[in-house]
Amino acid sequence: MTSTLAAPDVAATGVEGAPGHSRWHRLWPILAALTLAVVFAIAILSYDNPAPLGSAGYWIIVQSRLTALATIVFVAASQALATVLFHTATNNRILTPSILGFDALYVLTQTALVFVFGTAASSLEGIPKILAQSALMVLFATALYGWLFSGKRQNLHLLLLVGVVLGIGFGSVSTLMQRLLTPSEFDVLSARLFGSIGKGNPEYLPFAAGIVGAILLFVWLRRRTYDVVALGRDVAIGLGVNYQREVRTILILVAVLVSVAVTMVGPMTFFGFLVATLTYQFARGDSHAETIPLAITIGLATLLGATFVLKHVFAAAGLVTVIIEFAGGVLFLVVLLRKGMR
Repeated sequence: MTSTLAAPDVAATGVEGAPGHSRWHRLWPILAALTLAVVFAIAILSYDNPAPLGSAGYWIIVQSRLTALATIVFVAASQALATVLFHTATNNRILTPSILGFDALYVLTQTALVFVFGTAASSLEGIPKILAQSALMVLFATALYGWLFSGKRQNLHLLLLVGVVLGIGFGSVSTLMQRLLTPSEFDVLSARLFGSIGKGNPEYLPFAAGIVGAILLFVWLRRRTYDVVALGRDVAIGLGVNYQREVRTILILVAVLVSVAVTMVGPMTFFGFLVATLTYQFARGDSHAETIPLAITIGLATLLGATFVLKHVFAAAGLVTVIIEFAGGVLFLVVLLRKGMR
């Protein structure tokens, strides 16, 4: 009994207990990414500030930029953590959480709002709307997972297939409603669906901070268990882990994280994949004790760096999400083709 209970710790420690890997080898990528993130954050807050340094006007401008900075932090952390957890649950590093239809559901709800209320939908903003949007996505995920993981339908591949089909269905309904919109209504909808860092609502930031912080703490406390889950279903069950329960919990956490990110800035399909792929390249092992902080810091450095460079170098602040999605999509195709050639 003693050896059986101790086995998950040994298997789960991954890099932490592996010989030949010093603590510095594990920490330097995290510290490097964190340093870049801090530098870009300071640059975003202080660069090109027309007011004299230290004056009241200077700090007013800095404070106005804090909303965008906080939005970037929560979106980067949510997307990075959600993708790493999704890869843990599916044991597949090519898939992204968008395969479960969350982005398509967001597009459908936004399209339905404009379809029903017309151009007046642009006035439907605020905390109630944001919380309702997040609650809808989480309830959808909870109902789907509860149904697919109950009884004899405990099949992750079936879940992914149903997610793809639902995503296609949501997209078809959205397209139909969009074709029935007037040009002015479609313009309102396009503004809602376009991912933008500037869409962050400062009133929602405390809710996002509480949700992301609580999930991050929960995941960190269970990081060793998730190391075992990442080994696969048979190995995890053999080591005494309740695999179905853990996978269901992970997927619900992913749904909550994705709902936070999508509700704040809109759909970002490939950003999480881009961050997770870079994380796996720089990580010295597969332990969540290393991949989680590394993914979050790389996500912060990537999104903060892209925001600063595109805004102050290329004067294209509105294209941040477009460029990141393009880079993530290209990387996705490269990884997919490389795996297909093996």
